[in-house]
Amino acid sequence: MFLNIIFENKKSELIIIDNILVSDDVIEKKFVCDIGKCKGGCCEDGDAGAPLGEDELKSVEEVYEKVKPYLTEEAIKEIEKKGRYVYNDEFGWVTPTIGSDKGICVYGIRGKDGIIKCAFEQAYNDGAISWKKPVSCHLYPVIAKKGKPGEHDRVNYEPREILCAPARVLGEKLGVPVYRFVKDALIRKFGEEFYNTLDVAAKLHQVSEENKKVKNSL
Repeated sequence: MFLNIIFENKKSELIIIDNILVSDDVIEKKFVCDIGKCKGGCCEDGDAGAPLGEDELKSVEEVYEKVKPYLTEEAIKEIEKKGRYVYNDEFGWVTPTIGSDKGICVYGIRGKDGIIKCAFEQAYNDGAISWKKPVSCHLYPVIAKKGKPGEHDRVNYEPREILCAPARVLGEKLGVPVYRFVKDALIRKFGEEFYNTLDVAAKLHQVSEENKKVKNSL
């Protein structure tokens, strides 16, 4: 797997792994979900449901009946009306939402404590299905975008400004960079070799930053 790190300027660098352009924020910023504070709000705070790859549509169909018992009656009615997934002009295939496009994902379960959990993930954890959840959800706050012909695919760090503030604080406290927080999701999406290469890039970046600090202190 080919790794190329380009120092664009004194403040940022481009990390390219094969045809994938990775934002340096992914290896530099710190992030750990603080579910007790954000309450799983990313399941309802958005412009549409969770993005689905075309290969994931079949997975949704295959697991739906086993996931259905986890859903609310309102969610089931919405799915019966809209479908198990819908097409959005801006985001492509997405999970349906209740009410408007900005409503809660139909596969989101709000507990008595106010925390929203994923029905797919709950069924997965219970051993009912072998598909964890949409990879876009698994990756968050990392967003993977397919590039146009002739362009790089992109991997960016895009947390919600207010909703994810506690996660940034907790990440800094624990010293966990974004890419390590979403390690399993990155391996699931791009493979273990990609993750290992990104880890090398992160370590090279850290050495570069430490060298800059030493140089500036002289």
